[in-house]
Amino acid sequence: MSQSTTPSEVPIEQLRMLVDLLENPTLARIYTYVLQTDGATVEDMITDLEIPQGTAYDYVRKLEDAGLVTKTREERPYEFTTEPLSITLTTDGEARTITAELVDAVGRRERDTDIDVYLDRHGMDGLATALEYAHEYIDGTVNHRIMARELDVSPMESEIILQALEPVVLQHRNDE
Repeated sequence: MSQSTTPSEVPIEQLRMLVDLLENPTLARIYTYVLQTDGATVEDMITDLEIPQGTAYDYVRKLEDAGLVTKTREERPYEFTTEPLSITLTTDGEARTITAELVDAVGRRERDTDIDVYLDRHGMDGLATALEYAHEYIDGTVNHRIMARELDVSPMESEIILQALEPVVLQHRNDE
């Protein structure tokens, strides 16, 4: 599932799970953990992500049922893997791509109040747009003032979200 697809090519359960990934930070953190950890086990998730055992097993099962994670070891402890997702949705001529990077940013909202506040103020589309600016910011082609002007937000708010998203962008660039 590493190729960009249109919604008609994605099974409904995967589409539902993608929505859940964007709405549930803990589920997003588990997906991101599996993506970034070779041979991820549920036991490791429980320890490293500090989540309850029941939640970890339930969410991994849901991700596996939807085909977003794959069991790579059949004996205990089970190991899981996944591929970076990239789903492009187009509505009224506007395209938006749901990426592993966006899912990672959502997963960080529980522990990063700057991302949480930005998401509350600007929604998922706003966060996805801020991620696009974060790439340009890191590349040195855009600064926080340009983002602020183009998105009609305060320069302080744009600087705060760019700094909050910088580790997300860098993590995913390192994973490529």
